[in-house]
Amino acid sequence: MTRADEYYQSARQAMNAYRPHEAVVLLRKALRLLDDNADPADPAQAELRVRMLISLAFSDAEERGFDNGLEHLRTASTVLPGVQQPRVRAQLDATIEAQHGLMLMRVGRFDESVEVLDRAVVVGDRATAQGFPDPFALGSNLMNRGLANSQAGRPAQALRDLRRSIEVSEAGMQAGEDTSRLALLAAKAHHNLGFVAWRVNDIPRALRHYRDADHTFAELDPSIMPQLRIAQADALLAAGLAEEAARHLDEALPQMLKNKDQRNLAAAEVTRASAALVDGDHATARKFASSARRRFRRRGNRAWAAIAALIRLRSEAVEALDLGRVPAALPQRALALAEQLADVPLIDEAAVARMSAVRLLVRRGEIAAAEQQLALVPAPRRVTPVDHRMLLRLCRAELAVASGRRRAAFAQARGGLAELSRMRDRMGGLELVSGTAVHGRELGELAVRLVLEQPRSAARRLFTWLERTRAQIYRYEPLPALDDPELTERVQQYRMLSKEVQQARLAGRRLTELNTRHAALQREVMRLGWRDGPWGRSRPIASLDEVAVQLGNRVLVSFVVSGGQIAAVAVADGRATLVRLGDAAHAVNAARELRADLDALSPDHLLPPIAAAVAGSARLRAARLDEQLLRPLAGIIGDRELVVVPTGDLYAVAWGALPSLHGRPVSVAPSATAWLTAMRTPSPAQPGGIVLAAGPDLRAAEAEIGRLRENYPDATQLDGTRAGVREVLDACDGARLAHLAAHGTHEPENALFSSLELADGALHAHEMSRLRRPPEHVVLAACELALARIRPGDEALGFGGALLAIGSRTVTAPVTRVGDAAAAAAMTDYHRRLADGAPPAVALAATTAVDPLRRPFISLGASR
Repeated sequence: MTRADEYYQSARQAMNAYRPHEAVVLLRKALRLLDDNADPADPAQAELRVRMLISLAFSDAEERGFDNGLEHLRTASTVLPGVQQPRVRAQLDATIEAQHGLMLMRVGRFDESVEVLDRAVVVGDRATAQGFPDPFALGSNLMNRGLANSQAGRPAQALRDLRRSIEVSEAGMQAGEDTSRLALLAAKAHHNLGFVAWRVNDIPRALRHYRDADHTFAELDPSIMPQLRIAQADALLAAGLAEEAARHLDEALPQMLKNKDQRNLAAAEVTRASAALVDGDHATARKFASSARRRFRRRGNRAWAAIAALIRLRSEAVEALDLGRVPAALPQRALALAEQLADVPLIDEAAVARMSAVRLLVRRGEIAAAEQQLALVPAPRRVTPVDHRMLLRLCRAELAVASGRRRAAFAQARGGLAELSRMRDRMGGLELVSGTAVHGRELGELAVRLVLEQPRSAARRLFTWLERTRAQIYRYEPLPALDDPELTERVQQYRMLSKEVQQARLAGRRLTELNTRHAALQREVMRLGWRDGPWGRSRPIASLDEVAVQLGNRVLVSFVVSGGQIAAVAVADGRATLVRLGDAAHAVNAARELRADLDALSPDHLLPPIAAAVAGSARLRAARLDEQLLRPLAGIIGDRELVVVPTGDLYAVAWGALPSLHGRPVSVAPSATAWLTAMRTPSPAQPGGIVLAAGPDLRAAEAEIGRLRENYPDATQLDGTRAGVREVLDACDGARLAHLAAHGTHEPENALFSSLELADGALHAHEMSRLRRPPEHVVLAACELALARIRPGDEALGFGGALLAIGSRTVTAPVTRVGDAAAAAAMTDYHRRLADGAPPAVALAATTAVDPLRRPFISLGASR
């Protein structure tokens, strides 16, 4: 092998590893060596020069822009006649076309790309018919044409191309061709099938295809993994999981920076900016969008530079709308960008820019101009992203409100939420089901605000809108979980690594590398846990009449915050009443301060003066919260049992600590629909058993469950080494009552990884969702495990929420820290009352009334 050929092979490796800068340097060296040792009589040199120029075209296009790359292809075409073998010359001619088509696609000229790739596929099919097939070249061209068709909004043609690419690759492997190379090509086609599924809003299918590609990429070419992470992040964003998308990209960005992979780095920054925008982090959104725009402009990629500019503009527009101050120049900038995007053409993105202008014009009171621009927005296509569809609904609704057509605004909100619900029905995991709510948040908030703005607000109407917009994950009856050995293995690895991290922390060792591995494994467990198909069967939202009948003599109070004010819909005696409760900030501050006081009061052995001071503060906070939230409802509630549907920070309230609720049975539910479903869930024909389990390093736990055996002599008792994760899960499957006394941790950044510490490691909330028959009643005698991460739409996810979502009727758990001795005493009282036949809420009310500030337990779900 000559030195020039060695440089060429190294350059190809750099290209395959997405290091275009390195590839360009190596290819230029190789070409200089060829020039220095030119031999017109050597036909091999012409072939090698053409191959080098084709490779340089792609790499230079990635580095410096399309025109630079195209110039190298033109040079390759002039050298091509010097290749003497007709078959090789024909293959290289097809490769030049293929590279041209790929480069056109990379700069967003999708229709032109398809035309060029059509010619390359014809050449490949002709070669196959003549008996000298090249499955890799043909499969690559089919794959790239499929991707270009998808980008151009032709999903059916894209699917045909990608499936045929896989068939060609698999046929080549069966014929004994280069199996590793063709296996990698097939994996890339699966990856692009995921892209097509994402384009038509089929997120579970997209994630499945990405998962299929993940294994092959990791084995055969790990350098492609950053690109896969971008695609997964895009799918997660479509599902509304902005923080998860950001974590995927934060894993990939350092490697792209290291490789100087400018094109993929810029694409990752675009998606990272989008994630920050969804998450409301405008500074981060603008930083990444501006950086991506600069990178794309340097490469001459007008299409992607405009997309990056759009994200920055959307961030500015959202902030202006939130502040209520819209500069006159901002809607004009949005319209100019819409025209620029339309010229590329990027139809959906152009529509988003125009819709941003519409919202800004409405806020400025320029209604006629807004109507004129909205009329120019095209109807959604099959490949129009769901967030773009919801934005169009929102524009129509806001314009209808501004024009005095409130009924039309309600119709848009209702239609948008119904469309979003159909998408949610296909989602394959609790996080995916809950995340979609973010796309309908503003539509729901608008509808609720419109109801509350009416002089005589209809409580019944508000109740219905609240049920449409909140806690939708609890409307689903979970389908049976499928056995997945790979997921089981990864969960066990994660459990062991978690213990290693904990031990390293206690030993004072550096955690950087361990934390990186831990976070990456956590994300892999999440990805493996998402199903290909729907997570569950949807149920209709509850009507007020259905809830009223089931309540009987109880009262349901559903809180809502809108426009900085808090209100409540109280359902009692068959009718609903709306009560306005004042400034929401006062209630939120009181709830947070009460929780802080209860946390501070939790240690078992506080000095008496400190305990007295903290308890006094807690009583003042509790009284303040009680005065604002419950005193105005006293005439409706009376002395009856209460069902509370919280919102936002009110999920963390220890309701038994409020003076008017001392000793009163209270059930806390994510929605009236969730409560009604739990109440209607039939008990099994054969009642399950009782499980008493104690985790390690909890001094009072084993004694606690020993005392509970007096109430349940036939219970299954698990303690010591017998209280492992597998043993506890097996015992809980189908149990009537499961009491789990163990240290607990609420994980606010990833609520389904909230955990209980057992003998062999942590039992995570997401593992409970794989039970075939969840326990009817679960008692979590551990710190904070009634807490939940509250996503948009009051989607509450945590250990307790996961149990309710999979079908447990009642979860009893604390919302703040609780001392070991206080928890043990409370649980002894609670189970004695349960054993005597009291329903959970009744038993807990009497238990917490003994010491309301140091027994911060709540009853989640339903009590009967």
